[in-house]
Amino acid sequence: MNFEMSNKIISLKNVVPLIYNSPFVKPLNWEIGADETWTIFGNNGAGKSTLIDVLCGKFNVREGQISYNLSKKIDNFIPSKHIKVISFNSVYSVANFRDTYYQQRFNHTETDFSPKVSDLFSLSQFADNAIITKLLTPLMEKFVVQLSSGELRKVLIAKVLVEKPRVLIFDNPFNGLDFESHELLENLFVELIHEGIHLIFAVPSYAEIPHCTSHLLKMGRGFIESTENFMPHLIQISPMNSKKIDWQKFPKSEAEGSKIVVDMHDLSIEYGKRVVNSHINWTVKSGEKWALLGANGSGKSTLLSYIFADNPQAYTKNIVLFDRRRGTGESIWDIKKRIGFTSSEMHLYYRENVDCLSVVKSGFFDSIGLFRKCTEEQNATAEYVMNLLSLNHLKSKLFLRTSGGEQRMVLFARAIVKNPELLVLDEPFHGLDDKNKQICLDFIEQFCQQRNKTIILVTHCLDEIPQNVNNIMRLK
Repeated sequence: MNFEMSNKIISLKNVVPLIYNSPFVKPLNWEIGADETWTIFGNNGAGKSTLIDVLCGKFNVREGQISYNLSKKIDNFIPSKHIKVISFNSVYSVANFRDTYYQQRFNHTETDFSPKVSDLFSLSQFADNAIITKLLTPLMEKFVVQLSSGELRKVLIAKVLVEKPRVLIFDNPFNGLDFESHELLENLFVELIHEGIHLIFAVPSYAEIPHCTSHLLKMGRGFIESTENFMPHLIQISPMNSKKIDWQKFPKSEAEGSKIVVDMHDLSIEYGKRVVNSHINWTVKSGEKWALLGANGSGKSTLLSYIFADNPQAYTKNIVLFDRRRGTGESIWDIKKRIGFTSSEMHLYYRENVDCLSVVKSGFFDSIGLFRKCTEEQNATAEYVMNLLSLNHLKSKLFLRTSGGEQRMVLFARAIVKNPELLVLDEPFHGLDDKNKQICLDFIEQFCQQRNKTIILVTHCLDEIPQNVNNIMRLK
C-alpha cells in the first residue's frame, strides 16, 4: 500500500492480492481519477465484490501496489476509514439479524428488543439533505427487523453518510427499491458528487448502471477485461437459447387439484397497532399467473407471508388457501409442501453454510438447511435443476462462499425444485446478471405453460414480468 499526491484517488498497478483460492487469474490494473464516477460491471461470480474488498484494503498485497490519495495523513492510513461500502450484507451492520429468525418480523411481541429506525438516527442529522430526509421520514417509527428490503437499503445509505466517507461504493445500488426511490437515489448520487464524495458502483446488469456513471470497468471471470469511458448507446445484449425442461423428471405432487389457491376478503396488514394496508380483496384461482406490485413498505412481503404460512396473524384473517379456510386444522407444512418460495428476506436469513446442492435439496422440505435424507429421485431432480440453471459448477461449493448473485440463483433453484402447485417469487431477479435473469425468465415461462400451475411474482420492474403473467394485483 502506498500514498501518493496526484489526480488519481486510487491506483492499482499489477496488484496480486493475498487471497486463499483467489478468484483473480490476472494482476489487477485500474486507475480512478478524481473527477471520474466508475461502475464495475460483470456477471455473477466474476469477482466484483472481491475487487471492492481489494479497494478497501481488506487483503494484503502479494505483488504490485495500491496507491491512495484520500487523506493528508500519510502515516497509518487506513482505507476502510475513508472508503465505505453499501451492499446486501451491509444489513448485518444495522441490526443483529444473525440472532433473529426468519419469521420474527411477523411476531410483534418478539420485536420489542429490536431497535426502531429512530433509535439509530435523528432527522436533524440530515436537516440539510432533503432527499435523505424524504427517504427516512416514513421509516422512523418502524422496527428495523420489520423493514422491507427496499426500506433497509434507505437506512443503510443514511447510516453510511453519517460517517462522511471520501469514497462511497454501492454494490447493487437499486436492489429492492421502487421506481420513486430509484429516482430519489439517482438524484442523491448527483448531490453526493457535488459535495465531493467519490462514487463507485458495482452492478451485474446493464439496466442497473446509474446515470451518473462516466467510466465503466468490465470484468471477465476473475480479471479486469477493460476500462473505458461509458457510452450507453454502444451497449448490446446477446440473445440466448433457452433449455427445454422435461417436467417428467420432477416428482409428482400428491396435493394438486385445488380450484381456489388464494382467497382474501377485507384483509388488513398490520404490525401491532400500525396498519400498513387495509381492505384487501384478492382471489387467485388455480392456473392463474399474477404479478404483485406496490411501493416499498406497502406490505407485499407481509401479504405473501399470510399465504406461505409464515405469519401467525393469518389465523385471524379471512383467508382461504387451497380450497380450505385458514385455521381449520391444517398444519403449516400442509401448506408449504404445495408452495415453492424465494425472497430477499429468505436470502438474508439463509445462513447455513452447506454446499449449494444441499441448499437446493432443502426446497423439498421447506427448511432453512438440509436435515432430512433425500430419495434417489429427489437427488436426481436437484442435480437436473442445477444443470438447467447452469449451476453445475456450484454443486459442491459452500453457499456462503459464493457471490450474492450466485446465492440468488441457488435459492431460485430451491424454490422450483419440487415443481410446486403455487410458485411465489418475491423479487427473484435481485442481483442477477442479464444472462441469469434470462435463464430464470425462461424457466418461469415454461413453468407457467404446465396445466394447473399458479404463480405470484413480486417486482418493481414491469420489464421483468414474464409474458404469460397476465394478472396484476397492486397494493396502494
